[in-house]
Amino acid sequence: MFLPLLQMVNNSSEVDPEALGKLQFIVDFINDIGFDLNLVSILAFMAIFFLAKGLVQYASGIYSVNVREWFIKNLRLNNITWLNNLRYKYFVMSDVGRIQNTLTGEVDRVAASYFNYFKALEFGVLVFVYMAFAFRIDSQFAILVTVGGVLTNFLYKSLYKNTKNISRTLTGENNVFQSLVIQNVANYKYLKATGSLESYGNKLRESVNKIKKSNKQIGKLDALLFAGKEPILIFVLVTVIYIQTSFFGSDLGPILISLIFFYRALTNLMQMQTRWNKFLAVSGSLENMTAFGEELKGNKERRGALKLEPPIEKMELSNVDFHYKNTPILRDISLNIKKHESIAFVGESGSGKTTLVNIIAGLLPIDSGKYILNGEDMEKIDNRSIQKKVGYITQDPVIFNDTVFNNISFWDDDNKSNKERFWLAVKQASILNFINELPDGENTILENNGVNLSGGQRQRISIARELYKNVEILILDEATSALDSETEKAIQENIDELKGDYTILIVAHRIATIKNADRIVVMKKGKISNVNTFSNLIDESPYFKKLVELQEI
Repeated sequence: MFLPLLQMVNNSSEVDPEALGKLQFIVDFINDIGFDLNLVSILAFMAIFFLAKGLVQYASGIYSVNVREWFIKNLRLNNITWLNNLRYKYFVMSDVGRIQNTLTGEVDRVAASYFNYFKALEFGVLVFVYMAFAFRIDSQFAILVTVGGVLTNFLYKSLYKNTKNISRTLTGENNVFQSLVIQNVANYKYLKATGSLESYGNKLRESVNKIKKSNKQIGKLDALLFAGKEPILIFVLVTVIYIQTSFFGSDLGPILISLIFFYRALTNLMQMQTRWNKFLAVSGSLENMTAFGEELKGNKERRGALKLEPPIEKMELSNVDFHYKNTPILRDISLNIKKHESIAFVGESGSGKTTLVNIIAGLLPIDSGKYILNGEDMEKIDNRSIQKKVGYITQDPVIFNDTVFNNISFWDDDNKSNKERFWLAVKQASILNFINELPDGENTILENNGVNLSGGQRQRISIARELYKNVEILILDEATSALDSETEKAIQENIDELKGDYTILIVAHRIATIKNADRIVVMKKGKISNVNTFSNLIDESPYFKKLVELQEI
């Protein structure tokens, strides 16, 4: 834009407006802002113009980074919020690999999608600006170049379509790979012990190769677009210049002046097309993230408005049914549990013991019947107010890769009051001596999944964590089934000492661990067949009596 001005002021002290053609508005603008039109003023104006351009680009870059990071942060936070508000029933039937991939790898791909989309938009604006200048200088030439630019989009139409389809395939393959990796880690011990790691590794390698193939296909399409960008650009310009000079008799001079604008416009058009293809390359992730978000929001846990603040005095289930999809799990369940009772649940695998306990804990909503707590319908209660009162201990205790104190206190502040609660919980769980013997006491780091602990020590830490929370209901779901008899007996004695202080719900296969329960619920095929004390059940229930005899109690 400045080249004609520099040439004129260099050759003559007087500027011929006609020589500038339709660029006269630049001269008028320079005169209007009080500059004398000479070499110094033109150079100064150029310096100021490009300095201003640099400042605007810097501000644009900073703004772009801030907006992008805000977008990514909110995307991650929203996903975490939606996931943590998900119905447990929906979660257990979900594809864990997809959840893992969407919350981690897909976020970065969506961020790339966002970046390329707005870059394409930015180049589109520049195309419009440069074309506006081009039309002002030579509208006929501009129309021809515009037609050429539009025709290039038809060349890329099938490329865009293929890129989008491959992107969708790639997203699905990433979900599968994440699922396989999670299962590899979770089942590593079994795979190692049975010599199955190599065989399972072949599945992982096959998945990796599929991802590689899709990425290569997208890469080839990107390379084709990038490599063809400049040849196509030059071909369009050469063709238009030839048409202008040969068929319309235009002078080459005005064409060359406007050629700078056209070249910039077409360069930005090609950049826009490249960025758009990059956007399409990760559009599968964007679609997956959108669908995932809608699924999470659509399966949000429904909570009542009532906060259950008082202690839980009574839990009543009346004619409760529960299904997983179309499969009935529990049928016609009626059971009353009073505060500080210890209730045990026994029955064959698949009889519904754990499902029933999960309903009592507020994890699963019932399909029909009534669940009443302290005289209030469960549907009206915010189940989080119940779950805060529940301590849950499973066969596989949860141990975090952190200190003993953080494992038990769940990262509470390390202050005097919390330390007192910590040591009380540790004492109640009968793990005080063990912690005192550790090299750094309560500050000792427990390794991943408590690999440096015995099964009994892991369970005691898990119990101490629940007791630290000052819970009212203590649930033990097969909590001692993976332990040796001596350790199981010791932990069972710890639990018996807690009777009368907590409402205790125990799911167990081993009858010996529940002899001292106030009542035992015998379940069979999703129904309650008997409820009574240990001694009375031996007389009343042939099934229970058989269990006792088989386990030689």
